[in-house]
Amino acid sequence: MATLAATAAPSVTPSLALPPSQFARLQPHTYLLAHLSPPPASNQPSIRANGRAPSQFRVTSANAGSLTHTNGSAVVRVGDTTAVCGVRAEILHTDDIASWSVSSSSATNSNKRRRLANLGEKPTEEDEEDKEDAGFEDEEDRAHMQDLNLLVPNLSLSTGCAPGFTPGAPPSALAQSLSHQILSLLHSTRLVRADDLRIWYQPPNLGPEDLERHNESEQMDVDAGQGAGSEESKPREIKAFWVLYIDVMIISLAGNPFDAAWAAVLAALRDTKIPKAWWDIDNETILCSDDISEASKLSLRGLPIASSFCVFEADAAAGWRAVVIPDAEHQKAQDQRKKGPQQKWILADPDGYEEGLSQERACLVVDKPKNGKGKTVIMKMEKHGGWAVDTEDFRQLIDISGQRWDEMKRILDQC
Repeated sequence: MATLAATAAPSVTPSLALPPSQFARLQPHTYLLAHLSPPPASNQPSIRANGRAPSQFRVTSANAGSLTHTNGSAVVRVGDTTAVCGVRAEILHTDDIASWSVSSSSATNSNKRRRLANLGEKPTEEDEEDKEDAGFEDEEDRAHMQDLNLLVPNLSLSTGCAPGFTPGAPPSALAQSLSHQILSLLHSTRLVRADDLRIWYQPPNLGPEDLERHNESEQMDVDAGQGAGSEESKPREIKAFWVLYIDVMIISLAGNPFDAAWAAVLAALRDTKIPKAWWDIDNETILCSDDISEASKLSLRGLPIASSFCVFEADAAAGWRAVVIPDAEHQKAQDQRKKGPQQKWILADPDGYEEGLSQERACLVVDKPKNGKGKTVIMKMEKHGGWAVDTEDFRQLIDISGQRWDEMKRILDQC
């Protein structure tokens, strides 16, 4: 027995190190901080746990025309977050609109045409952007788009896209918030032109002889003055509108759903074709052409691209102290001014893991001229959840958003 005890293998000391997957679950904040703030002696760059640089976006792909039963559709994938968007166009008759007055609408359009004629301009699509830059904002277009609800977005997360969203569940607060953000951005950017959604009718210009033939039974008297005035064309009438139902479905959620959903909306609207429609005076209804070649695409205003960011702070309790201790924010600002290790990182296109470790979020929507050369125009800029992002940080985020615009334009043009 003594011999057996002497030849037995020595006991192995268990390792105290944790695998990276367990370390990430047990200490998520420390795990991400270890990646973003490596030891100075290692000479390693600041890198996120997913292998991206702080200002790097996930791989993005887009495919348009994926759904055959819609007027326009697109699938956009940003990393592991995937959004599907379908656009359906339905007709809204002006007879079904309460308090609709064709005469007032026609008078407004006539006044607009006379105003543009006096300025030597024509109300064409090519000149519309120049007129807007000159300060001619069409309040009637804005009223039609918003008051008549011609754009109806709806986003759904109850598809089993993530463990927290089970199929068949009622709309979550996040889904309703994203739907409202998309609607607000559609209206603020004025992406869809109201004239693309109007269905016009031009009344015929009946001369004196036509009126006499048309009213033989009534024996209407038409004098020379009426004949001279009849040479002027009658104003057009709006008989109906196209209503665009924009349905977005998140089929895979791995962080930052807004950027993916908005990119899917943009790609779907660029793919949308509106059938040719006209007012049939004999049947007093709207008729549509089945010929796809006669359908027309939407003439969108620009290409606003959304870029979202989150702020990761080295101090995990910084947000809590800012609420409980009144002077915590002032003390934090003084600490940041001192030379020392980096205290915050602004992460572009955060995934679900990073979103759970950050409280402050920022979102920028920017646009550029069609040729991509020119100043970056800020369409929307918002921040919530903290005070870490300052003016200098926003300047850097604008440059990053401009680079993201160039990348997204290339992707959307190829889909």
